[in-house]
Amino acid sequence: MSQYSFVTHWKFKAPIDQVWTIIRDMDSWPEWWKYVKSVELIRQGDHNDIGSVRRITWSTALPYELSFNSELISLDYLKRIEGNAVGELTGKGIWTFVSKGDVTEVRYDWIVETTKWWMNLLAPFARPLFKWNHDQVMKAGYKGLQERLSSNQQKPYIDSPHII
Repeated sequence: MSQYSFVTHWKFKAPIDQVWTIIRDMDSWPEWWKYVKSVELIRQGDHNDIGSVRRITWSTALPYELSFNSELISLDYLKRIEGNAVGELTGKGIWTFVSKGDVTEVRYDWIVETTKWWMNLLAPFARPLFKWNHDQVMKAGYKGLQERLSSNQQKPYIDSPHII
């Protein structure tokens, strides 16, 4: 397996609760995030959705798809969402939220290993291409979330996402 660690920063001129609500509602991601093909609830969680498992299928900027199960393992309202992924990608995703005046800053840490044989085989050569692909997926998420916030009568912060 090949390990990857990505950090994405998004900024929106919108209240933190609106940004949180849209990101927190994974079931609606296909409505606004270009590369999310489907989200299917596999297992119901507790009253806070902790322990819930969803199968997410992603298309990408490159000609391949990825599917994995995402289990919500912790939630700190308006501050942090953490999930574990198992499947064609295995690892951890952590969303963190900070309100600075009328701007909401979102950070996404994605630490995963690939499990597809061909991705592992190509990793020594294709790592920069896989990073570029991840960046395109995250830029599409940023753009989709901007549009979703705009449709909620909010004027989103116009800035490109910062992806490390």
